[in-house]
Amino acid sequence: MPTTRAAQTAEVNIHLRTRETDRQIIDQAAELVGANRSQFMLTSALKEAKRILLDQTTILADAQTFQKVMDWMDAEATPDDASGMKRILDAGSPWRRT
Repeated sequence: MPTTRAAQTAEVNIHLRTRETDRQIIDQAAELVGANRSQFMLTSALKEAKRILLDQTTILADAQTFQKVMDWMDAEATPDDASGMKRILDAGSPWRRT
């Protein structure tokens, strides 16, 4: 039987410092949903992280707009497009800069 997330053992710690008033708000909200502070904060942080990631990776479009994008992607690159792509590739990844 697969292990559920709730049954898995936590592997790392995440430590936060906050103002007393912020902690009180978090505690109040956690109590309202029947969770402890850690459960509430982790659930809230994961929900927000997933929302941000989906917001950055998901594009919603109607069929006509989707087809325009697909046609543009299938078309030969213009000189301006090619120049821009080269500039981006030459810049490298920020996380790989030394």
